[in-house]
Amino acid sequence: MYGFVRRAFAKSMGLDDADLARPIIGIAQTQSDLNNCNNNFRELAEYVKRGVWQAGGTPLEFPTISLGELFMRPTTMLYRNLMAMDTEEMIRAHPLDGVVLIGNCHKTTPAQLMGAASANVPAIMLTGGPHLSGRFRGESLGACSDCRRFWAEYRAGTIDEDAMRELEEGINRSDGHCTVMGTASTMAAMAEALGMALPGTAAIPAPDARRLRLAEAAGRQIVETVKKAIRPSDVLTPRAFENAIRLMMALGGSTNAVIHLMAIAGRRGIQLPLELFDRMSRETPFITNLRPSGLFHMEQLFDAGGVPAVMKELARGGLLHLDERSVTGRTIGEQLADVRPLGTDASNGTGWYGSERIIYPLEQPLGPQGGIAILRGNLAPDGAVIKQAAVSPKLMQHRGQAIVFSSSSDLADRIDDPALEVTADSVLVLQNAGPKGAPGMPEAGGLPIPKKLLAAGVRDMVRISDARMSGTGYGAVVLHVAPEAAIGGPLGLVQTGDWIELDVSLRKLNLEVSVEELARRRTTWQPPESVQQARGYARMYVDHVLQADKGADFDFLLGGDA
Repeated sequence: MYGFVRRAFAKSMGLDDADLARPIIGIAQTQSDLNNCNNNFRELAEYVKRGVWQAGGTPLEFPTISLGELFMRPTTMLYRNLMAMDTEEMIRAHPLDGVVLIGNCHKTTPAQLMGAASANVPAIMLTGGPHLSGRFRGESLGACSDCRRFWAEYRAGTIDEDAMRELEEGINRSDGHCTVMGTASTMAAMAEALGMALPGTAAIPAPDARRLRLAEAAGRQIVETVKKAIRPSDVLTPRAFENAIRLMMALGGSTNAVIHLMAIAGRRGIQLPLELFDRMSRETPFITNLRPSGLFHMEQLFDAGGVPAVMKELARGGLLHLDERSVTGRTIGEQLADVRPLGTDASNGTGWYGSERIIYPLEQPLGPQGGIAILRGNLAPDGAVIKQAAVSPKLMQHRGQAIVFSSSSDLADRIDDPALEVTADSVLVLQNAGPKGAPGMPEAGGLPIPKKLLAAGVRDMVRISDARMSGTGYGAVVLHVAPEAAIGGPLGLVQTGDWIELDVSLRKLNLEVSVEELARRRTTWQPPESVQQARGYARMYVDHVLQADKGADFDFLLGGDA
């Protein structure tokens, strides 16, 4: 009976027996008028459908939650796991042979990969691409690194409101995600390195017609992927994640990718300890000149050969597992065999944007180590992360006295108070902004420089929190401190005036307070009210979210399988 009823209702939508006999391909659509990053997805979906039809499949588009970074409150990270659940359950609940995941904005791509990893139905990730670089008085801009830079200058009084209004008109001038190597760009690159996306997916600008052709190719490929019975479990292997981590380090990718990769791997029952990230960082040179750690944008990376060109150089140095399988059925090595190696200029190889080098040889890197370092010490027993490629050199080793803010609202109330006793050597500490403490672990870790220090010319200082930072951010910012303050981690015991030592080269983060004094402080410590959510999704989140060093997924979603 159920077959009869389902066929009858399918035919009411114009499908016939021939349509229903083909592979049924779902298209997970995250277009939303509330999400500027995903604004081009209606057109992309149509091109995916064309490809599916061409390859002999039947495409069926369905909606899921869309997480727009700029407009959602309190933070999209609070809802990443919810979107992953939505994606997984929609795939599981419907008779789909395969699915194309259309995502772009920061949390959308990892959430879809998490859901697909758990559902374990053949899947391909299709990102929407970066937006075009902005323009301002002859300067090429990358949102939102330049959003932060110019806002700091505005607070410092070096530019006026007219300039800010002019910036509003041109800093983000097309559909697409941020065009720097922020989290959206990083996670698009990770999808390629994992083998879950077609080669070249990450860097094609959103308005470029070549992205439409790639969408059509993804539609054709998913039908072939279904026929070859290639599931996420065949692609998302421990060695595939090592490839992704290796690429992340070479790109100077976002610190958020550490948490997202852990969460995706966790859905396949794979553990990615922080020590793995740090070892690969020490072994992998930073070779890609992209902001916020370098000078250029995703448009220039695309012209220089995109992610495949970076992976080709890593492969030349023996830094990738080339026998890992991708959704195409080919190995990573077979796919890279078609990619031209780096050239000495733009005319005879990849790596160049005109006369500018974007991708550097392993022998001549921008930095000897990868973009991210893992810190440990009595302030972060379970680890913390820092984007070392974006730290001011003079702050790579630093010792200073803490100025403590107990919450994001406390920070907002006091950071620009003229009476705040702060110097350029101070260490700004934000507590209770982690997974449970916020809740949701917002991008609050890039604490603003106090206005009076900005006016004095200070543009970077050491900042420490259990929060995250936007991948477009930069500076001496220590993030993801675990365990977080809200569950009794040492970060919650720090007081204003305490001395803190940071040494990135030694991977050290220490609070210079005696064990006895910390024990005394612990007797009076109280968790914030935020860990006692009354109802709904926020309560489920706080009750079940894991710490940052475990990927901040829900404890009941690890190791899921179809």
